[in-house]
Amino acid sequence: ETEREIGEREICVIIIMGKTRGVSAVNVVFGWLRQQSNKVKIALGVVIYLILVVFLRFTVKNHNHFFVASELIHAAGILILIYKLTRQKTCSGLSLKSQEVTAIFLAVRLICSIYMEGDIHTILDFATLVSTLWVIYMIRYKLKASYIKTLDTCHNYYVLVPSAILALVINPSTSYSYIHRIMWAFCVYTESVSVLPQLRLMQNAQIIEPFTAHYVFALGIARFLACAHWLIQVFETRGHYLWLIGAGYFWFPVALIAELVQTFILADFCYYYVKSVMEGQLVLKMPV
Repeated sequence: ETEREIGEREICVIIIMGKTRGVSAVNVVFGWLRQQSNKVKIALGVVIYLILVVFLRFTVKNHNHFFVASELIHAAGILILIYKLTRQKTCSGLSLKSQEVTAIFLAVRLICSIYMEGDIHTILDFATLVSTLWVIYMIRYKLKASYIKTLDTCHNYYVLVPSAILALVINPSTSYSYIHRIMWAFCVYTESVSVLPQLRLMQNAQIIEPFTAHYVFALGIARFLACAHWLIQVFETRGHYLWLIGAGYFWFPVALIAELVQTFILADFCYYYVKSVMEGQLVLKMPV
């Protein structure tokens, strides 16, 4: 062997050893986490989440950008689905019911946004709604044969009816009409649980292919950013919004709880997603 060949071989060995050590370290960390109780896992998750929120608080000046980033990431997740449907010609692993719920709250929010805002949020909602409707069309008609209906067992009314009832009872007190306030509250509540049918399907399937996993992980990041905005608002007002509970104004606390609910719903999936990516697994396996 020449000196060059020997040098290249040594470099390859060093790289492989470095990757092996990295994978070993990851396995040790996740192995330790698996041995902990659910209470410890939840506590660690909350601590890490709060650390990230504090980091964003001091690094991002305009916190309204969180909502824009959240909507952009959601749109990126839809683009991942479009790539999957057009390139792989299969909708296996996708929940039609979850996409339908998403389309419903996006349509209602778009109506509210046109009337109440008319800005970049309106454009993003329109683009995301059109993309979601296209995904629904592909699942229902073009790729119907690959849709596993028996695994998509979470009925939409389990999500929509409670959200509608809660919106009638608790909605924002603004200068807009009563119907628009109810519609906006309905959007917030429905969005917080819209991913439940998709998570239910994945639990039934146990094994999730990469593109579906990427899509759900994008939803998790989007919800993290939106929830971070609410938490930072509480911090910057020193809990002023929460004090409004005593005055009978329940909207903000309930909206914050709705954001927290969806964030923690997706947190467990994001944990297994990151674990699989760090371990180099192409397919994500959900626990029983």
